[in-house]
Amino acid sequence: MPKALRLLIRIITSLLGLAIVLGIAAVIILFHFNSPGDFSYDKALSVDGVTVETSENNDIIVRFEVRRGESAQSVGQRLTDASLIRNDYLWFFLFRDNMFSRLIKNFMSIENSEQLKTGIYHIEIPVTQMEIYKILISGKQIEIKVTVPEGFTLKKTARLLEEAGICSAEDFLAAAFDPQIISQYRIPGSSMEGYLFPDTYSFPADYPAAMIVQKMADNFMRRIGEIDESLKIMAPKELNDLVILASIVEREYMVAEEAPIMAGVFKNRLNIGMALQSCATVEYVITEIQGRPHPEILLTRDTEIADPYNTYIRPGLPPGPISAPGAVSLRAALQPEKNDYLYFRLLDIETRQHYFSRTLDEHIRAGTLYLKRN
Repeated sequence: MPKALRLLIRIITSLLGLAIVLGIAAVIILFHFNSPGDFSYDKALSVDGVTVETSENNDIIVRFEVRRGESAQSVGQRLTDASLIRNDYLWFFLFRDNMFSRLIKNFMSIENSEQLKTGIYHIEIPVTQMEIYKILISGKQIEIKVTVPEGFTLKKTARLLEEAGICSAEDFLAAAFDPQIISQYRIPGSSMEGYLFPDTYSFPADYPAAMIVQKMADNFMRRIGEIDESLKIMAPKELNDLVILASIVEREYMVAEEAPIMAGVFKNRLNIGMALQSCATVEYVITEIQGRPHPEILLTRDTEIADPYNTYIRPGLPPGPISAPGAVSLRAALQPEKNDYLYFRLLDIETRQHYFSRTLDEHIRAGTLYLKRN
C-alpha cells in the first residue's frame, strides 16, 4: 500500500476518532447542562415572577412568569437564579439560530422555535432544561379560574377580572362597549350589559379582553338556547326586552321559586302602564352610572333621581339591562307566573321570602307586619 494512502487512512482514522471523542464529550456536556438544577426553595422565592406550590401528591410545582417583551437572556438568568437550571449557557445556545442549535433540538426531539410565549406556566420539579424550554415556547399557560356571579354588572365583572390578573378593567370595558362586538351579536344597545352569561370561566393571564367578552357572549347565546330554543331565533328587540326584565328580576329575587312571581308582577305593571318601581334600577343608577357607593337603604330623594334607568319616575322598561341575569331569571322573564299581584316586599329576612299583594293598602299592611316581625 502506498505511503500516501496509509498516511491518508491514518489521518482519516485520527479525525474520526477525534470526532467520536468530541461527540461523546459534547453529549456528556449536553446531558450535564440539561440535567435538573439543584432546586432551592429560598433561591426560587427570591426571584421575581416565581412562586412555589405543593400539589396534593406533595410534588413541588413552580409558577414561572414570562413577562411581556422579556428577552430569552433575561428568562435564562431568572431560571438560573431560581435554581431551575444549572446555568444559562445551554439556554442561550438554544435561542441562537445556527446549525448546532438545530442539531441539538433535533437530537432532543424538541420544536425548533426561538419564541418565548408571554404568560404564567407550571413547572413540576425535577425538570430538565429542555423540558423547561418546551414548556415556555408551548404557550400552554396556567389558566386562571374565575366565577362571575349572577347579577354582576359590567363594571363589577371588569374589576373581578382585573383582580384575578386576567385582563385590565379598562380593556374589558372597552371591549364590552365596542360597537363591532355589539353588532356581531345583534344587540340593540350601547354595551354588552346583560349579555355576558354569569358562569365559571378559565382564562390565561393577560388574555385579550375582546376574546373574553366574546367567549362570555357565546356562552350566553348557548345557554339561552338550553332554556328555550325560541330565544335563539327571537328578534333582537324582543330578546333585549326579555333580558332587561330578567336583569331586574335577577337583582330583586332572593328565593328561586319567587322569580317567576316577581316577573309576573312586573308584567302586570307594564300591561297597565304602571311604573315598575324597582329598587334595583335605582341602585344601578347610583352605583353604575353615578359611581357612588351602594346605599344601605334607599331614600325618597334616591327614587326621584332624574335618570332614564330610574323606574320610579319613568314607566316601562329601562333603556338596557342592569345586570347579568342567570338561568332562573331568564326563564322567569320568558315564562312569568300569571297572577294579579301588583306589589311585593320582603317579609322575612331569614327565609328571604317576599309578600305579594294585589292592592296598595294590602302592600302597606305587609310593611307594618314586616316592621313588627323585625
